[in-house]
Amino acid sequence: MKPLIYFICTGNSARSQMAEGFARQMLGDRFEILSGGLEPSQLHPLAVRAMAEAGLDISQQHSKPIDVDRLRSAHLAVTLCGDAEERCPMTPPEVRRLHWGLPDPARAEGDEAARLQIFREVRDALRTHLQNLADSL
Repeated sequence: MKPLIYFICTGNSARSQMAEGFARQMLGDRFEILSGGLEPSQLHPLAVRAMAEAGLDISQQHSKPIDVDRLRSAHLAVTLCGDAEERCPMTPPEVRRLHWGLPDPARAEGDEAARLQIFREVRDALRTHLQNLADSL
């Protein structure tokens, strides 16, 4: 069984979904990759679009709640927002935890082009974080 990396944010609609997509691409041969939300909602269409621009199709992913049992057996849990960092369920000491505080692109304002630009910025920050993580594992 592969070790698990779990990405967590509030809605599991954008940041954690994009992180899951990149992690599957970069680490999926060595790790099981999951994402979940404290208050799951819907996969954001602009997250799908921004990831498609990067060559990844996350359109079949879906927003889901955190599976606490799986989280407690994870190798690594990564929170992607302050809310998730504060409210994430407790994990045993052997579960390594990281926090990558990123703005919520789903809350971006303006026209579609302006909102998509925010999704791109968060996507690119996630790609950098994931590349650094992949290099360190």
